[in-house]
Amino acid sequence: MMPTERIAVYPGTFDPVTNGHLDIISRAARLVDRLTVGVAVNAGKGPLFSLEERVEMVRVAVDKLPTNGATITVVPFANLLMDFACAQGASMIFRGLRAISDFEYEFQMCGMNSRLNSKVETVFLMASERSQFISSRFVKEIGRLGGDIGGFVPAHVRDRLLDRFEEDAESA
Repeated sequence: MMPTERIAVYPGTFDPVTNGHLDIISRAARLVDRLTVGVAVNAGKGPLFSLEERVEMVRVAVDKLPTNGATITVVPFANLLMDFACAQGASMIFRGLRAISDFEYEFQMCGMNSRLNSKVETVFLMASERSQFISSRFVKEIGRLGGDIGGFVPAHVRDRLLDRFEEDAESA
């Protein structure tokens, strides 16, 4: 009997993608055959980068990761996470946890998602020690104020952030 392909999604806004996100993607890829990184529209968060820019930054970063034999794709989505997961054929949703503060939100979302579709499991991966403090929000704030963000994001993302902050400063 052929084993069932293990398919999962890892959703996020990725505004911008950080080394913490990439750590979760890399570790999740070790657990599945196919991982779809879903870049959410999430206009409510007022993203710094357009959906297309975020998808491209994630794709470039993911292309440099070891895949551990898994197929990793990056696609945008604008619908319910459960609908997106089902459209991808996923039986799992990966979520990263950095701190207790993440847990409360993720716990509630997990419960809601389970009510929408109990056949899709949410799998939590704890952030690694080296990335548990990294957040896109902090990276943007540090970069906007001239701090060194090189240890928190891939080089191409750092460059895009610095270019964006320079553009914003010139237009202000």
